[in-house]
Amino acid sequence: MTDVLSLDLPTCNISRELRTERCWHSSYPPRLSHRTFHPTSTIMANKGWFNLEAAGGAIPETQFFEGDSAFKFLGLSRTQRLYGFVGCLAIGFLLSILGSIVLFLGQLGIFAVLYTIGTIVSLVGTGFLLGFAKQLQLMFKPVRIVATILFLGSIGLVFVGAFVLRSDILCLIFVIIEYLAYTWYTLSYIPYARTAVLKAVGLG
Repeated sequence: MTDVLSLDLPTCNISRELRTERCWHSSYPPRLSHRTFHPTSTIMANKGWFNLEAAGGAIPETQFFEGDSAFKFLGLSRTQRLYGFVGCLAIGFLLSILGSIVLFLGQLGIFAVLYTIGTIVSLVGTGFLLGFAKQLQLMFKPVRIVATILFLGSIGLVFVGAFVLRSDILCLIFVIIEYLAYTWYTLSYIPYARTAVLKAVGLG
């Protein structure tokens, strides 16, 4: 008598959406697709040169020529905004040169005022690239809020020292604080720049 072997055929499930056939056997676990997820690739894709916080996977915060309501109201094109940035940068540089000249002439108060105005104009120039509302948001982020407060406070103190107290020495001290605060503020946009500076001065 012939023995009839009973075979357990695989059960097939056809997916209409993917139009693929997946088979499995009841006595074996389903076969899984070995796909490796690389979180590093996602982080690197979101990394931006001017963005300190992009290493955490966030979207880069500095995007040039973003839509700004002020520019929409004025009807400025991207080219005009670029001209505004270059013009403010040139004016700020010129004021800094004039401030350096009067500094050699011994006019500390005039130097402080010219240098401060030049810094303000240069800061306005970057607003033409980023948009003024976006720039204000970036300035008061937690990573740079202390530097921003010191920077804006020292600007006010320079004018107080020049026109209220009329003290050249105080103006010079406030300008030094302003320069250090503005430098620390600028470094916050460059990845690991602050860490490198702290290590260079032995504080890291």
